[in-house]
Amino acid sequence: MPHTAVPRPAVPTRTTTAVAARATDLSKVYGQGETRVVALDSVDVEFGRARFTAIMGPSGSGKSTLMHCMAGLDSVTSGSARIGDVELAALNDKQLTRLRRDKIGFIFQAFNLLPTLTALENITLPMDIAGRRPDREWVDRVVETVGLSGRLKHRPAQLSGGQQQRVAVARALAAQPEIIFADEPTGNLDSRSGAEVLGFLRESVRAMDQTVVMVTHDPVAAAFADRVVFLADGRIVDELPEPTADAVLDRMRRFEAAGRTN
Repeated sequence: MPHTAVPRPAVPTRTTTAVAARATDLSKVYGQGETRVVALDSVDVEFGRARFTAIMGPSGSGKSTLMHCMAGLDSVTSGSARIGDVELAALNDKQLTRLRRDKIGFIFQAFNLLPTLTALENITLPMDIAGRRPDREWVDRVVETVGLSGRLKHRPAQLSGGQQQRVAVARALAAQPEIIFADEPTGNLDSRSGAEVLGFLRESVRAMDQTVVMVTHDPVAAAFADRVVFLADGRIVDELPEPTADAVLDRMRRFEAAGRTN
């Protein structure tokens, strides 16, 4: 999305201290010997319930790896990753699949839509698999917000890339999961559509106590969050509460400058 100015709304005072997800001394290593790469290096971070957290960092900093480990999409090499009180490493494949299906929503740039299903069927698929009846009023609100009201009977091949991304966003929100992990959720949207989606994610946190963890490279997108966590070289190096786009951009520039001098 282009870096256009977005006014930051007033943030209500929060009393909740519950933790939706937590990493403790979490490390992720790929390869061995000369090909060994430390993607995450003893990361400690908490994601509060009913909070919107953005994860930022340079390319290769480990931000997507952290999200994948926290969402149970990738295993950890050492340390702990928890959703609520559940230790992911203690779950077998069936239990992990059930946890992801019932407790976690995902938004990725790759869309991951089923080509034989309509947009509406893709949106309600996680609930259908879980045997849960969709909340029609909520689904209708989600669909209207992401601008899909006239496209619900279309299959993915009949939709533009941006429309497919909106289906993916709606699918994650429609089931009202305990936590949503989003990897560049507005990467394929124009600035207006992206702002609408980010605004709805923020509203789902405010009004519905949804928890959102979003990986992004965009300071404007990050400014919709309650807090930004910064990674560099696989480590948490800073965080910024109640961010603005200018403050996030300034912080990122400082990290880049420090990286060039090291």
